[in-house]
Amino acid sequence: MGKYILSLDQGTTSSRAILFDHEQKICAGEAEQKEFRQIYPHEAWVEHDPIDLYTSQYSVMMDVIAKAKIDVRDIAAIGITNQRETTILWDKKTGQPVYNAIVWQCRRTSSIVDTLKNSGLGGYIKKTTGLIPDAYFSGTKIKWILDNVKGARERAKNGEILFGTVDSWLIWKLSGGKAHVTDYTNASRTMIFDIHKLDWDDKLLDALDIPRAMLPEVKPSGSVFAAAGIGGIEIPIAGNAGDQQAALFGQCCFDKGEAKCTYGTGCFLLMNTGSQAVESGNGLLTTIAAGFDNNVQYALEGSVFTGGAVIQWLRDELRIITDSADSEYYAGKVENTGGVYLVPAFTGLGAPYWDMYARGCIIGITRGTKRAHIIRAAEESIAYQVMDLLRAMENGLGISMKELKVDGGASRDKFLMQFQSDICRASIARPVIRETTALGAAFLAGITTGFWKDKDEVKSRQACDRIFTPCDNFAKCEKLINDWHRAVERSRNWSV
Repeated sequence: MGKYILSLDQGTTSSRAILFDHEQKICAGEAEQKEFRQIYPHEAWVEHDPIDLYTSQYSVMMDVIAKAKIDVRDIAAIGITNQRETTILWDKKTGQPVYNAIVWQCRRTSSIVDTLKNSGLGGYIKKTTGLIPDAYFSGTKIKWILDNVKGARERAKNGEILFGTVDSWLIWKLSGGKAHVTDYTNASRTMIFDIHKLDWDDKLLDALDIPRAMLPEVKPSGSVFAAAGIGGIEIPIAGNAGDQQAALFGQCCFDKGEAKCTYGTGCFLLMNTGSQAVESGNGLLTTIAAGFDNNVQYALEGSVFTGGAVIQWLRDELRIITDSADSEYYAGKVENTGGVYLVPAFTGLGAPYWDMYARGCIIGITRGTKRAHIIRAAEESIAYQVMDLLRAMENGLGISMKELKVDGGASRDKFLMQFQSDICRASIARPVIRETTALGAAFLAGITTGFWKDKDEVKSRQACDRIFTPCDNFAKCEKLINDWHRAVERSRNWSV
């Protein structure tokens, strides 16, 4: 048995690799990441070069191994976690992508979604896949590539072109093209997978004209998927889960009713619902939580498309901050936003609105509005969107959530976490290790291979860094929330 578990964390803007030991300590990789190019061919279109995804992930993996100064033989297993829904099609023989990866944020397939809904498939999609018809998911992205790349559909029918989410692509590359697989969590985000029968759905494949021959084998998240060849040594890839389900697992939300929110490019609130696939009428999604066998656990999920990405927008496009960490400083320099609200609907709104045609807006600007007001409004917009998810979840389940576990890059922001606690009226629990997405992938790989005994062992070693508790000025918070909702309404149905 090796001494370490290696997690590969392929995200929307960067690739990371983290090495964990048996005590769940980060031995290398906490500060290691490689950003890659974001491609915007048209308004609301987002693409990645699949080769960039792989090379950045492989490069950072090798860098972490080298900097840790370990023998590759000391790596017991590899866990993979990835940006979900992002869609890649590649040639089975040459390994070359047939088109750029269409990223989960991309809105180009909105008209295909409208066609599905107009044909009466909306209810079937919700019941079968747990998802709401939206351009967010992989199915319509596959169809778009097959429709727009000459000869692609015929070649796909012949098994010459393969589809995969990012995990499938990485495993295929790391295994030298020997394994075309995915896991239940990633499959459950494609909008063509039956989350109850745990199989691809023929009715939806027919509706989108997607050949079954191009689809990967689907396995439990804790499985041996393939062997990765590193320096002539084969290491089992024994854990695989989409980033949000991996974070749920990494936060040890193993029991029904436990919930977490990850603050990354987007924000994702998930609650474990146990063996029951709970269907919500409040704009939430039913999805599969990471697990080890066919008796899967399910989760309710709410998705914010633009979370931490709004801070990147301040930095890269508006250039009113030079570093993402500056946003916390400037937010604290003013008492409030001066009545300014920023709705970051850059690529539409996710739950609970599901408005593909919403667009971003800044409202409430006066002659006295300062840079700090806009920066604070951007910070607060992240918390408001998560609050909307939490309220939808509470209303749908008839519960009042007292504690929310948090992780991801923006959870380091003390201003944001305190504001989140205030407007949600809930305690916010932040763990010592905030890289819970990578940790969840490590847990899956480690438990699968016997590196850790079971879920009880990994849970016993977790520690909390800080708990934020809400203020008692409920009236003020409700006024802020009401004005936020007024601002949201002004952003909706704009790009029609």
